[in-house]
Amino acid sequence: MTDLTYSEKINEAASYISSKVSDLPETCLVLGSGLGPLTEKADTLVSISYADIPHFPRTTVPGHEGLLIVAEFSGKKTFIMKGRFHYYEGYSTQEATFYVRVMAKLGVKNLVMTNAAGGIKKSMHPSELMVITDHISLFCDSPLRGANLDEFGVRFPDQTHVYDQDFIRLIGEAAEELGITLHQGVYAYTRGPQYETPAEIRALAALGADAVGMSTVAEAIAASHCSMRVLAVSCISNYAAGISGQPLSHEEVMTNANAASQNSIALMERFFSKI
Repeated sequence: MTDLTYSEKINEAASYISSKVSDLPETCLVLGSGLGPLTEKADTLVSISYADIPHFPRTTVPGHEGLLIVAEFSGKKTFIMKGRFHYYEGYSTQEATFYVRVMAKLGVKNLVMTNAAGGIKKSMHPSELMVITDHISLFCDSPLRGANLDEFGVRFPDQTHVYDQDFIRLIGEAAEELGITLHQGVYAYTRGPQYETPAEIRALAALGADAVGMSTVAEAIAASHCSMRVLAVSCISNYAAGISGQPLSHEEVMTNANAASQNSIALMERFFSKI
């Protein structure tokens, strides 16, 4: 039996999901570390394990459950991804962004992502939130490497506005209405799984980065290639290496992400009511 192409795998996964979901949503919300409780605010209609979807990767990171949910959230029908895939888990960027292609195949137009990130800008404190206005992808293997998937987008996609300007404005309005501090900033991607060194953080700061993390950017690139509208919000889960003088740990990330979850959920609820 011949190996399936990447496009054929996308088609098989999309066909399986569409066989389980009668009315396909146009928005996909990706829950990062600490945001699992958001589904308690949603009315779940369908729940599918990643393990049941053909060719879907498996998530191995604590806090990433591995479920694709279709739910009513703040009056909008949406896909909710409980858990994402990372390059550091051993996946290629094409594998880590496979779900983005599947969502595009299913007709999803909006990709809303959350993540936990290390704060570089000293005015941002742990447990505060930052909406991503741009990213630095210099250390990210492009998910577009290889033959272009012409059905999704052009060979050389523009990256001037990866993150949708109207979405950034709307979530800013939502934060102001709720009295939630929401910073704006540039997110830098690093491969992980080791945290960055103080020297690397100084270099990223010099390049204009405000926060740093190990996800989101490859997904945003793939989504922009598919002409999706993208929004991404980071929970500042710790100060990046060398800023506080303290060692970093995943426990600290999870603690601060959990502490921010109430604000994160409220912000997403208000944002979804506006789109």
